[in-house]
Amino acid sequence: MRTEPMPHEVRELVVRTFQHLDVDVDGPWDLDETILIDDGRYSARTYKACGHMAMWLVDIGIVQFYDAAGNMLRTVNLLEELAPQRMAA
Repeated sequence: MRTEPMPHEVRELVVRTFQHLDVDVDGPWDLDETILIDDGRYSARTYKACGHMAMWLVDIGIVQFYDAAGNMLRTVNLLEELAPQRMAA
């Protein structure tokens, strides 16, 4: 059985992608992270740095990256990008 990506894995992916997009981040401590609760359900996390934003849509399993003007730069499918993890039986 596959488990969902862990928040620290997604955070690391966001940092690497921001760095690839030439956003000035050195590590997860440079991110301003917010958790979105919608109708009592955990539904998303946003990560902001230097005017750029990434949004992890938890139910869909994707992270979308935006520039400072709000233009979408990239979408990452976490189910393809992150190595699957197994749960102990």
